[in-house]
Amino acid sequence: MLEVLIGVFTLYTLIKIYISVMQIGFVTDAKRLEPVLLSETKYVIAGNYAIKKERLSMLETFIDYVVFLFWVYGGFKYLQQVVGIDNGIISSVEFLFGYFAINYILTLPLDIYRVFGLDKAFHFTKTTPKLYIIDQLKSALIFLIVGGAIFFALSYIIENFTNWWLWSFVVVFAFIVLVNMLYPTLIAPIFNKFKPLEDEELKADIERILKEVGLNSDGIFTIDASKRDARLNAYFGGFGKAKRVVLFDTLLEKLNKDEILAVLGHELGHYSHKDVFKNIALMGAFLFVVFFIVGHIPDSIFLEMGVVANAGAKIALITMLLPIFSFIYMPIMGLVSRHNEYEADRFGAKIGGKSNLVRALLKLVNENKSFPLSHPIYIFFYYTHPPVVERLKELGYTEEKRDDSVLLGFLNDA
Repeated sequence: MLEVLIGVFTLYTLIKIYISVMQIGFVTDAKRLEPVLLSETKYVIAGNYAIKKERLSMLETFIDYVVFLFWVYGGFKYLQQVVGIDNGIISSVEFLFGYFAINYILTLPLDIYRVFGLDKAFHFTKTTPKLYIIDQLKSALIFLIVGGAIFFALSYIIENFTNWWLWSFVVVFAFIVLVNMLYPTLIAPIFNKFKPLEDEELKADIERILKEVGLNSDGIFTIDASKRDARLNAYFGGFGKAKRVVLFDTLLEKLNKDEILAVLGHELGHYSHKDVFKNIALMGAFLFVVFFIVGHIPDSIFLEMGVVANAGAKIALITMLLPIFSFIYMPIMGLVSRHNEYEADRFGAKIGGKSNLVRALLKLVNENKSFPLSHPIYIFFYYTHPPVVERLKELGYTEEKRDDSVLLGFLNDA
């Protein structure tokens, strides 16, 4: 059974590397062609960044494979010997903290290189070493508190219930829903400073479009996203009819009022079409399948690894296999999500105006410095949003119209 597991992980690794190779080749060829949506300089820079980022992704994939082999060929056994199994649930929690701590240490160098090597070289990040360390410490503290509680609950369930996989699914699914509900009010403020939107005119307009779709404002805030990078974004938080609106300060700086309303109109489209609940249902189905399959893996696989099949080992195995299940399921999620994005664009164009949404999308792709083209197989496996080129076509904007567009001045100046 262990050989089958290793074979599946090996195949998964090879497929991911193949997709990365195809993407690198595609972008290498595409960046030599006539620029799309970006100025010539930004187009080449975005292409070079996309290539280097994908090469780093290939390295990460290979390291993940080596780490996987490390765990199944003795890592689990050694860690269990160090922690012991005599204390039951406590030993399982300690085992899991050790497992995640070792994985964190092994992958930290690549993350540091991504932030301070790759992203710094292309001016995609403003993160300082101090801010990076503070963020890491905050994340670690949250993981210790929240992760510890989840580990304890799952360990208790596994040790005391025959159908542990079903009850574990219920707990994890409920936790994910709860985190999504609480993120804007409890978690995000730990990393960013929130302050009420000062632009009263924009605030009134946002409250107006919320009421148009039957929602109420639970506060409209800006956050200091610019201290980390220059990317533009906005999101809504909360379940039910009361929504907290969060705008990145970079969005307020780069987009005008009408463009911001068009972007928020797009996000409101997701709520109007119940996309949030559709995504929750898809996530629930995914987690159910994962826990069902892992819950029926015979304990003999743990014996082959030389470990006792206690709660800690089972939870660690789930986390190791989760990327494989995600990789298989992502195309399904992607197809649904890309369809929902087109529908949300239509809604946003209706709420905020088609031309405003087009201008906003063009500014987003320019300011976020995203390469606008990707290999079809890469889009199929990884894209949750349609390529911006396709979204703009659906809104009536194409490169053929570029010379006659009022956006030409912006594109030339970008």
